[in-house]
This record gives sequence, structure tokens and C-alpha cells, in this order.
Amino acid sequence: MLAETLCAAVSAAGLGVAAVAAYRKRFLTAARIAAYALVPLGLVLTGVVEWAAGTVFSPTAWVGVGVLGAACGLFMATRAVERRRLAKASAQDGAGHRSAVAPSASAPALGKAGRPAAQPGGTAGPRGRKQSDAGTDDDFSDIEAILKKHGI
Repeated sequence: MLAETLCAAVSAAGLGVAAVAAYRKRFLTAARIAAYALVPLGLVLTGVVEWAAGTVFSPTAWVGVGVLGAACGLFMATRAVERRRLAKASAQDGAGHRSAVAPSASAPALGKAGRPAAQPGGTAGPRGRKQSDAGTDDDFSDIEAILKKHGI
């Protein structure tokens, strides 16, 4: 009841200030002040103020806020512990990143079987170039040429 009375008083005072502004021929300012002054009255009439006052002074609502805070704290604590464990594990691996679940899964799917075998006598491969035994020199030569072209 007190909150509704205060909102009504604020609205009445705001409308009074708007009337003074309109008397001074500042109609745009008066309309804006009147709009702000009518907001608390609208909140009272819709019941928002009564709901908010009931929530603020309700011990049950504050216990609920405390439970939600405890849940958030637990989430943050478990995440921090998980990050520390991952950091410690990556430091022990020496790689500085997470180890894969199945390390062989990160290898190329075709492996050496998918590459054409080096032809004996150094004959030209499918692109007309000589293939090396490892096959990596030709694979990266295109990339190196592109990077050099762009000055990287």
C-alpha cells in the first residue's frame, strides 16, 4: 500500500512540473515530463508495484535468490577446477593443448595408401612433376609459392 501511494505522489508531482513547463511555453519538454510522470501510475494500475513489493519483502523469495546464487557458485567452481585439471594435463603432455581422445583419428584418413606410389626411375607424377619419396615436398611447394607471391 505504501509503494502505491508513493508512486501516485511521484506521478502527481511530475504532472505538476509538466504543467509548469507547459505554462512557460515549453510544450515538448512538458509532454516528455508528463510521459515520465505517468509511468509510475501505470505500474501501480497494472499491479507490477504490488508484485515487486511482495517479492522484495518475501523471505521465501530471498531464500530462492540465495539458492540460485549457490547454484551459480557451484557451476563456476566446478568450471575453474576443470580448467586447472586441463591446464595441468596439457603441461604434463608438453604439447600445450588438449590431447585427442583417439590420437589416430587426427591422422589423415587415406594415409600412405591413398597417395600414388612413387614411380621407379623418377618418372613424372600426375601433374607432370617428379614425386619425392615422402611426397611432402611437392605437397607444400604449391603453398610456398602462393605465400611467396603474396609476400608472406
